[in-house]
Amino acid sequence: MTEEARRNTDDLGRASMGSDNSNWHSELDYDQWVTLPIAGPRPLARYKHGAVIIDEKLCIVGGSRNGRQLSDVQALDLRNLNWSKIKIRTQSQADNIKNGELSEVFPATSGHSMIKWGNKLLLLGGHSKDTSDNVTVRFIDLESQVTGVMEATGKIPVACGGQSVTLVGSKLIMFGGEDKHRRLLNDVNVLDLETMIWNVAETTKTPPAPRCDHTAAVHVDRYFLIFGGCSHSTFFNDLHVLDLETLEWSQPQIQGNLVFPRAGHAGVSFDEKWFIVGGGDSKSGALETLVLDMSTLVLSVLMSVEQKDPLASEGLTISSALVDGEQFLVAFGGYNGNYNNEVFVMKPKPKDFKQPKIFKSSAAAAAAASVTAAYALAKSESLDLTAIENSKTKVDLSVEIGVIKEEKKALESSIAWVRAEKSTLKAKLDEINETHADLSKELHSVQGQLAAEKSRCANLETQISELQTKLSSMQSIEEKVQALRSQKSALDNNNSVQRQGYSGSWRWMAP
Repeated sequence: MTEEARRNTDDLGRASMGSDNSNWHSELDYDQWVTLPIAGPRPLARYKHGAVIIDEKLCIVGGSRNGRQLSDVQALDLRNLNWSKIKIRTQSQADNIKNGELSEVFPATSGHSMIKWGNKLLLLGGHSKDTSDNVTVRFIDLESQVTGVMEATGKIPVACGGQSVTLVGSKLIMFGGEDKHRRLLNDVNVLDLETMIWNVAETTKTPPAPRCDHTAAVHVDRYFLIFGGCSHSTFFNDLHVLDLETLEWSQPQIQGNLVFPRAGHAGVSFDEKWFIVGGGDSKSGALETLVLDMSTLVLSVLMSVEQKDPLASEGLTISSALVDGEQFLVAFGGYNGNYNNEVFVMKPKPKDFKQPKIFKSSAAAAAAASVTAAYALAKSESLDLTAIENSKTKVDLSVEIGVIKEEKKALESSIAWVRAEKSTLKAKLDEINETHADLSKELHSVQGQLAAEKSRCANLETQISELQTKLSSMQSIEEKVQALRSQKSALDNNNSVQRQGYSGSWRWMAP
């Protein structure tokens, strides 16, 4: 990191580490990202990899770099801050031993999802050279370091990448993604890990638009949340909720900050908080680290970074680690014009800390209470209706008006943003059309040049054929000339012998 970059990170409030790296977790301020001081070898910088925390170790698998998919499995010990490469093998170890060492057996993959289940890592989806037609569930046994494929039955979903996979009890919920034909998906597929049977959830109401590179979370094992993502032309900042009991989709209004649309961001949830970091729109990165209170749907910004900061990257990962009884967020990788392999940590405020900023207002409080009541109503069928009615009568009408005004402001802000986005897209479309016209002219010109060159090549081929014919004739003539020269040479030798013999006889007869 350059000195200027270091000053920038200090301005952003990142804490500096002491010399004792093993005690890094005791020196952090709340809600500030810190770069871990890793001195030894690191994995290749990458994005769209899988990451999970295992016993105070950050484990990463695969990813993509410079258009090349990766297959390595590496782990960072969060105690001593050392990376180590993990060699894995197939269930048939003998087939993978070369020169006394285990070869790499995990397929190079990117855009996959990775979940810890018992003593196994499960890897689903993603893009690789040997992608099949349907989703493959691969596993890595954490004890034996053996990898293989878990056979599944049922309505197996199509193979895709950029999907989200979330663990709820003993079931995996897979949503969205992009298949190998670039078709975007918005179906909900459920894998029962105890029976290894796939099923399609038959949802009702309006689902989210088909998308990929979004993030997902689950609240109280019932409400499945989707945030952001992108289609081929649009980036989203919307929130959708699926009730896993009724299978009804809804799109609640987020309270708090109106945030930048993004895809390729990462999220992790605990203590009813959903932390979201990174992402972008292929032009600029999302600078904010967000936290959504899933019980009230109030969204706030913990901190922001500058453009080109590794934390404003697409395809990074964020995990939750417990070190010495304290919770930490761990971010790794990503791409924002450069590939990143630094590790960042944050210590979020414990649950009993008061929420900061403007969300203490009466309007925000009423909105939070309203969302909480909605959750409770959907969750329990045995609520006391009289108690609900009594609670409703206690809501001050002026507070409700304040909530409506806040919602109106948010909607007006959204409309203004949509109009600005529409204007920007129109300008881009005009530019693309103009570029298309120029390219069409250039294409016609190149096609004319290619036709002329093709005609010239045909003429040259004809000339070459004629020259080859002449060359063949010249070779035949050369052979005849050589034969005549041989005959002439023989005749000259014969005449010379005859003249020599006649001259000798004349000398003998002379007086």
